[in-house]
Amino acid sequence: MAGRYGSAGAARSIMVVTDVVAGILGLWIVLYVLDANPSNDFAHWVHSAADWLSAWAHDLFTPSEGWLRTLFNYGIPAVLYLFVGHTLAGRLK
Repeated sequence: MAGRYGSAGAARSIMVVTDVVAGILGLWIVLYVLDANPSNDFAHWVHSAADWLSAWAHDLFTPSEGWLRTLFNYGIPAVLYLFVGHTLAGRLK
C-alpha cells in the first residue's frame, strides 16, 4: 500500500493517531471561530476532547481576542502532536 499510511504497522498507527488528535484540535478551532452552539452535543464533545488533549498548553498564551487565544492554545498542541508523531513514525519505518 503506497501513500501516507503505507508504512510499517506501528509507524502507520502512530501517524493515524496523531492525525486524529490534530484533527480534533483543528475541528475545535473551526467550531469556535464559526461560533458553534456550545450546548450542541457534538460541539460539546469536540470541545471536551480538545480540552483534554491540549490540557498541558492551556493559557500558554493569553491574548485578549478569544479566537486568537483558541488558535494558539489549541493550534500549537495540534502542530506539536503532528510533528512529534510523524517524526517518531519516520524513525520507526
